[in-house]
Amino acid sequence: MYLWRKSATPRWLSDNENKLRTRTGDQLAVIERADRKRLQLEVASRSRAELQRLVNQFGGRIEKLPHDWLKRFSRHKTKPIKVGGRSLIIPAGTAFGTGEHATTSMSLRLLEKLTPKWKPGWSIVDLGAGSGILALAAKRLGAARVIGIDNDPAAISTAKQNARLNKISGVKFRVADVRRWKSQAKIDIVIANLFSELLIEILPRIKPARRLILSGVLRRQERDVRRALARNKIDILEVRRRGKWVAMLAGHR
Repeated sequence: MYLWRKSATPRWLSDNENKLRTRTGDQLAVIERADRKRLQLEVASRSRAELQRLVNQFGGRIEKLPHDWLKRFSRHKTKPIKVGGRSLIIPAGTAFGTGEHATTSMSLRLLEKLTPKWKPGWSIVDLGAGSGILALAAKRLGAARVIGIDNDPAAISTAKQNARLNKISGVKFRVADVRRWKSQAKIDIVIANLFSELLIEILPRIKPARRLILSGVLRRQERDVRRALARNKIDILEVRRRGKWVAMLAGHR
C-alpha cells in the first residue's frame, strides 16, 4: 500500500476539492489539527502509478505505508488488520465493522496514533462496539482495561466470537444502552462510533475521559457536534474527514 500526502491551506482545498474528489472519491482523507493552520490530505492506494497522477496534478508526495497498517485482501475474503505488530482478523458477519468502513478506519488511525505515546495499562470503553474491532485493537495496543458496549445482543455475540478467534482475553463485552452507561472508574479513552445525535446526547456522560474518539458523524452534522463539544468545554484536538464521514479526537488539553 502507498499513501499520497499533501499539506494544504483551507483555501487551497476549497478551490480544488471538487476536482480532487472526482479523482479520489471516498478515498480522500482530510485531517485538520487544532494547533495547525494547514490541513493534511491523504489518499491510500495499492497503485503507486495512480497516486503519481495525483502528484502530477495536485503536488504532494508518495510514501509506502508501514506494515503495521491496514492490509487488505479481495472484497469477499476476511480482511486482517495489523494492530500492535500482530494481525487482527474480523470476518464479515452480521455485526457492523470489519475495518473497511471509513468511520471504523479513521477511528483505528486515531487510536494507533494516540496510544504509542502512553505507557501500557491505559483503559478504554468502546460505545457502539459492533463487531468489537476497536475494543480488540485497543487490547492489542496495550490497553489493560477494555469494555465494549452495544445494545444489540447479536453484535455482542459476534464481538465475543471475534475475541476468541483472535485469542484475545480480558475484554468485557456487555449488552447495554450507551445512553445509560456510566463508568464506575476513571477511563482514559472513550471511542464512540455512533450517529451524531446520539454522540451529542451522551457527551456529558463521557466528557470526563482523558480522550474521546468520536466517529459516525456526517459532514453536514459536523458543526452540530463541534457546538456540542464547545458547550461541554471539550477541546477538538484533531479532525479527519473521508468521503461524507468525519471523525474527531477530542479531550481536555
